[in-house]
Amino acid sequence: MFYTTDRNQHGLAHDPFKAIVSPRPIGWIGSRGADNSINLGPYSFFNAVSDRPKLVMFSSAGRKHSARNTAETGEFTCNFVGRELVEQMNISSAAVDYGVDEFALAGLTARKGELVDAPYVAEAFAVLECKVTEIIEPKSLSGEASDNIMVFGQVVGIHIDEAIIRDGRLDMTLARPVGRMGYMDYSEASDVFEMLRPRV
Repeated sequence: MFYTTDRNQHGLAHDPFKAIVSPRPIGWIGSRGADNSINLGPYSFFNAVSDRPKLVMFSSAGRKHSARNTAETGEFTCNFVGRELVEQMNISSAAVDYGVDEFALAGLTARKGELVDAPYVAEAFAVLECKVTEIIEPKSLSGEASDNIMVFGQVVGIHIDEAIIRDGRLDMTLARPVGRMGYMDYSEASDVFEMLRPRV
């Protein structure tokens, strides 16, 4: 099958776009607002975009609480979503009013960052502490603004639970990272194999 996205007539029960671009890591974003309220929300439009400097990005459909807070304070955390925390991650996705503490809602421990004044999930195997570098509104081919807001942050500090370190590396069979597959589907990426880059 083939279809053009301007008409989006794919004939399927659900739009397949987000299922094709998968698995996607989950950006579990911790933030603090100017009013000092804290927020925790998962974003499946998330990824690392640079290693030098270390930059990550999450994209919010509209100015949701995380986007609002990061614009106000310039700081956030990215919390690793492993299989053991997937239920809590899902609870934190509930559409609640601004100011509701999703850490408490999900039964998680909010801990203040070492270098940022944003909370992180103490139970997470790994956490990135980030400072905002830019916030952009991506545009379409016609120049029309997207519904999404992209928040870029530079990683200034990293927490790692030593329980997932084996032989000097993070062991993903222990960390059991969860990815978004589209629709309401998720996957656990603990079936790991290694391939070395070929030498030409």
